[in-house]
Amino acid sequence: MIISQKKPFEEILEYLKDIEKIVITGCTLCAATCQVGGEEQVLEMKEKLEKHGKKVLGYKVLDPSCNYLKDRKDLKTLKKELKEADAVLSLACGDGTQTIAKLVKVPVYPGNNTMFIGETKRIGEYEEGCRACGNCELAWTGGICPTTACAKGLLNGACGGARDGKCEVDSENDCAWILIYERLKDLGKLDNLAVIRKPRDYKKITNPNKLNLKEKGAC
Repeated sequence: MIISQKKPFEEILEYLKDIEKIVITGCTLCAATCQVGGEEQVLEMKEKLEKHGKKVLGYKVLDPSCNYLKDRKDLKTLKKELKEADAVLSLACGDGTQTIAKLVKVPVYPGNNTMFIGETKRIGEYEEGCRACGNCELAWTGGICPTTACAKGLLNGACGGARDGKCEVDSENDCAWILIYERLKDLGKLDNLAVIRKPRDYKKITNPNKLNLKEKGAC
């Protein structure tokens, strides 16, 4: 899941200081789960903006905001409002916001900060799990990602700086490689650590990345 966090309202008002008429969009998936882009949050934003003299012409919680083809269809319900609007405020992740920007002819402003790909630990608490590095290493690390969980992204074991099981970069985090070792030990797979892993191939994460399943060898 893509984890997002609300931008400070003062920052949003700064974006919109010269904007009068606004359309708000949200997202039913990740942003709604993070409580930053569901219908409740969209309506809260609408009320806030109207208290500051803005005119909200309409809103739509897209399902999801990052689906270009579906958004193109769903935004037709706001065709009149979008024609009159000065801007769109998107309460989605950065990807969802960029998708909207490709489909409308007015400026699109983000209402959220996109933080990371992660998991829900409990309501309102999230933890980063994946950096979308393009070459998943989980098969040999016991399901613990060294690229994400290790602050240095090391692929061939610990750096040696851990203290009391904690990372030397951030002492609030457990050392990823100690976690990997313990996990592999429990699985009877410690031999995995004896294999020297090749350096990461950064060509796989050249930005902006693309994937076309119709191309030969893509799947």
